[in-house]
Amino acid sequence: MEVLQEGKLDLVREGIAKGMDCLHYREMVHDHALNGKTTGEVQSESRINFTQLNDRRMTRWDKTFKLSEETLLKLSRLQQELTFLVITESWCGDAAASLPVVNKIAESSPKIALKVVLRDEYPNLMDAFLTQGSKSIPKVIVLDNDNQTIVGEWGPRPQGATQMVETCKKEYGKLTDACKQELQVWYNKDKGEEILTEILQLLALE
Repeated sequence: MEVLQEGKLDLVREGIAKGMDCLHYREMVHDHALNGKTTGEVQSESRINFTQLNDRRMTRWDKTFKLSEETLLKLSRLQQELTFLVITESWCGDAAASLPVVNKIAESSPKIALKVVLRDEYPNLMDAFLTQGSKSIPKVIVLDNDNQTIVGEWGPRPQGATQMVETCKKEYGKLTDACKQELQVWYNKDKGEEILTEILQLLALE
């Protein structure tokens, strides 16, 4: 059943009120990685391994991803106060590539705040922002703080990566390990640029 817009807004407000900032989320992921744990309901070896891998990936992205002067100028033109609400889990590979980019955008503008919530802890929120009926993450929801309206949403991955995933599922019926490796190669080659472009388009800055 589709959640009405007002209901979505209430769920987003709750997520923002109770969510973590990105630093606390990253500290939590790092602690889980060190202690052999993962976020979410399923504490599987696979998800623990992905949490450890993603912790290293996000650290690398944090160090290497930079915004150009042109992008910073675009962000300086933002008029409204916004909050990015990110739905994710520590084991999510797509989030490891996108969250550092989204956070860098937020850090670079005094107009943008960012909060993070875990998918499995906010099932109603996740159900309000499904992707073709699936609980795909990460999901970035943009709230206009002044008007208290949802500007839009982004995720779970940029268009180029989405096309790769769709092709793989069509050919093999699922996202194979080989496809996952190819996907990470794509993210590394793209260097966060497509994610950045799509977020700027969502903010009407591109």
